[in-house]
Amino acid sequence: MENTEIIDEKNIALQADFLPLMGTDYVEFYVGNAKQSAHFYKAAFGFQSLAYAGPETGLMDRVSYVIRQNKLTFVLTTALRQDHEIAAHINKHGDGVKVLALMVEDATDAWEQTTKRGGKSYMEPKKLTDENGVVVMSGIHTYGETVHLFIERKNYNGVFMPGFKKTESAYNPTSTGLLYVDHCVGNVGWNQMNPWVKFYEEVMGFKNILSFDDNDISTEYSALMSKVMSNGNGFVKFPINEPAEGKKKSQVEEYLDFYNGEGVQHVAIATADIVTTVKDLQSRGIEFLKIPMSYYSDVLDRVGKIDEDLLPLSELGILIDKDEEGYLLQIFSKPIQDRPTIFFEIIQRKGAKSFGKGNFKALFEALEREQDARGNL
Repeated sequence: MENTEIIDEKNIALQADFLPLMGTDYVEFYVGNAKQSAHFYKAAFGFQSLAYAGPETGLMDRVSYVIRQNKLTFVLTTALRQDHEIAAHINKHGDGVKVLALMVEDATDAWEQTTKRGGKSYMEPKKLTDENGVVVMSGIHTYGETVHLFIERKNYNGVFMPGFKKTESAYNPTSTGLLYVDHCVGNVGWNQMNPWVKFYEEVMGFKNILSFDDNDISTEYSALMSKVMSNGNGFVKFPINEPAEGKKKSQVEEYLDFYNGEGVQHVAIATADIVTTVKDLQSRGIEFLKIPMSYYSDVLDRVGKIDEDLLPLSELGILIDKDEEGYLLQIFSKPIQDRPTIFFEIIQRKGAKSFGKGNFKALFEALEREQDARGNL
């Protein structure tokens, strides 16, 4: 009887992970000027040129620049004509994330599994081939105009994918130590968090691993709610935020106003040495939220002993939090375009698997100071 139960549990576990994901393949941004954006990310964040697609490669309606740093790949895409859907996307939202591309073993099965569970198809499975092999792609819609592409590249050994040519540049800035996507956070509208939680549970087989309500994430003026969705192996995590009632406009409301809808709020990027990474990013012009020195007066009482010296963390504004498995260090950039929409988080995990709940108040007060300066609080 006991053996039967063990076998049944294994079968249930195998059936539950109907969408095995191996991580984030790339993040694609629709931007107003892809050439200049690629240069910005190289200069400011330490990416290298990898590949290009455009008229020179037979792609006549758009251009895409692919840049990479360690396991972190960004694609910057812009339309070449004003009547293109990409141009309409940029006009509505400004620069922002269009595609969260996920690595899979079988892109056809991923599409079939998700669409039969209620996912709205964005791209039916298609094969792209060249002399270096084949890439299979498919995709579904998620919140707002954001999409998930499933990328199968096990039979491809080219630079990126068919249709792209390798690019080399005389300008090759040094790495800032950014490693890979840790998580991506989405902002959705009023009362839309739970429907999208249900989407990730039912359509993609994710689990809700953490929840924060307006008691956890609030200040004197504003509040929001958030739930963290994770796939089975934990390689892909998507926190989802929605506004909550407060005296004034929350950061999520500001985002929704300026992005004109739901979308990716920030991309969190892992590093193994956050002090060195942040110093390097600051020296290249990246601006981060300011944290008052009072935050550091009792932070070690809350989180306990850490390996790092507190002084450089306080000078840079790096936040510290802990959970049962360790601690983490994190910092948030200001928006990286003029609209107060998408920004970046730099995170170093020292065992912790959580998302900095103990830092929410300090972080949100810092965000409110920025909102107030813009006249949007």
